[in-house]
Amino acid sequence: MATKFTPLHDRILVRRIEEGETTRGGIIIPDSAKEKPQEGEVVSAGKGKINEEGKVRPLDVKEGDRILFGKYSGTEIKLDEQEYLILREDEVLGVLEGARHVAGSKK
Repeated sequence: MATKFTPLHDRILVRRIEEGETTRGGIIIPDSAKEKPQEGEVVSAGKGKINEEGKVRPLDVKEGDRILFGKYSGTEIKLDEQEYLILREDEVLGVLEGARHVAGSKK
């Protein structure tokens, strides 16, 4: 059974997009030496941030967007044996336009 997770307020659920396993010279990099990618795909997003007037401001990112985020951003979680990251919208550095989507993506 797949778990349905919906973030609250201005939080988003992100799946990291892994980079290639080898370098240009063909050297295979072990998992322990790799840096975690700072690029991901938005899996789910909250409704938005509540402003001073009590109104909800919708998020600028939406499900399916490819984003860049800071190296130490977010909280890592595990759902259904998959690793995800929960970020606040403030931690997103930008949205990548025209990037190829992850295999298995809904788009």
